[in-house]
Amino acid sequence: MSKQGKVPHTISLIGMPGAGKSTVGVILAKLTGQRFADTDLDIQLREQATLQEILESEGHLRLRQIEEEVVLACDLDHAVISTGGSVVYSETGMRRLAAAGPVVYLTADLATLEQRVSAAPLRGIASGSTQSFADIYAERTPLYQRYADLSVDATAGTADQVAAQILDQLTLQR
Repeated sequence: MSKQGKVPHTISLIGMPGAGKSTVGVILAKLTGQRFADTDLDIQLREQATLQEILESEGHLRLRQIEEEVVLACDLDHAVISTGGSVVYSETGMRRLAAAGPVVYLTADLATLEQRVSAAPLRGIASGSTQSFADIYAERTPLYQRYADLSVDATAGTADQVAAQILDQLTLQR
């Protein structure tokens, strides 16, 4: 039941912090036989600092700039890419991801996201200090929708089930 021939060479995951991009991305990479890349981890390796440390020392706009540089430089070939939640502020970065393959928006309701993020409060969310998580959600949701080729409810089952649903929907589209 291999769908290898129909799987896109690159699949990019976008969505809010807590949506499950990294968790689902690892599983999706295994299902498709592709590499897994996490741009948040790439940022931390490049900068030798956590996202939270970058935010505290350089601010959210600098973190977004670094994120764009990482997205523009990373190897997208034969990979599942888990992006940072603020990647949608970079039109250039999003154009590159879209040109490489489908962009999948992992959706989740605000209450679920808040619950997941509260379990790991120092996540380094690139936003203005006066913005609440609900403000960020309201601001980013239209951007995620704008750039998504496919939207999948990240709360509709386990991470394995969500990854399988993404794969099913992507292979049906091709």
